[in-house]
Amino acid sequence: MMSTEEILKQVRKIEIDSKWFSSHTFAGKYRTAFKGTGVKFKEVREYQPGDDVRFIEWNVSARMGHPYVEVFEEERELPVYILVDVSASTIFGTSKQSKKDLILKLSADISFSATSNNDKVGIVFFSDKIEKYIPPKRNKEHVRYIIEQLITLKPISAKTNIGKALEFVTNISKHGSIIFIISDFVDDEYSNALGNAVRRHDVIGLKIYDRSDVSLPAVGLIEIKDTETGNRLMLNTSNEDTSRKYREQFLQIQNRTTNIFKQAGAGLLHFETGIDPIQRLQQFFLQRSK
Repeated sequence: MMSTEEILKQVRKIEIDSKWFSSHTFAGKYRTAFKGTGVKFKEVREYQPGDDVRFIEWNVSARMGHPYVEVFEEERELPVYILVDVSASTIFGTSKQSKKDLILKLSADISFSATSNNDKVGIVFFSDKIEKYIPPKRNKEHVRYIIEQLITLKPISAKTNIGKALEFVTNISKHGSIIFIISDFVDDEYSNALGNAVRRHDVIGLKIYDRSDVSLPAVGLIEIKDTETGNRLMLNTSNEDTSRKYREQFLQIQNRTTNIFKQAGAGLLHFETGIDPIQRLQQFFLQRSK
């Protein structure tokens, strides 16, 4: 078990890493990818060549003797909800990074990007129940608390119910929120809940996986344990038919997830452990801004 000092040290390290990326890599791209709810008046200033004449403030211009224009700015007010799958299948990893570490990285980068652009960010930890809910706030201290909970939270259940998490956030949030779902999506019954959420919010799925989910090393007989059900199975990893079926099962989950998100009209990104997710996120934000 990590000490308080070790946890705070890790939180600080993650904050430094994520804040650099959110200010240098995501600056502007995140903001243009997710549009605000409208515009609001900011100030009146002197007219400059190229200003839209429709925004000339005639009363002020008459008093001052030369033209002034009204300046408006985007009104953000975009609550960001990060739904984090903490079921047992999202913990392990066989490469340089575990699924849990990848979830932590994605959550931190998104959280700091949101707060840097004046958006509130909240988080929902879920298994087959809502394990913990942290309501949206806008300050950096709040994001540090989120990271701390990502490191220390011990879920009660090992199973998954994505639909329940989507229903929860749809019930508590207003129209126009941004919802990121971070999961391996090893679940079947969430298409209806996803469709309902998309009608009210901007929903993006971040599907994580490990190379061991795709294929197993040919090392002969090994025992496989289903982390969510506890069921155990002996597999001969050197058998070509066994390896083929194992890979097909992974591809079925990938295809099913892709189809569910496509039918709902939601975005979906795939992330492999051990590969820095920054470039993929940056490409996604850039594509949306266009």
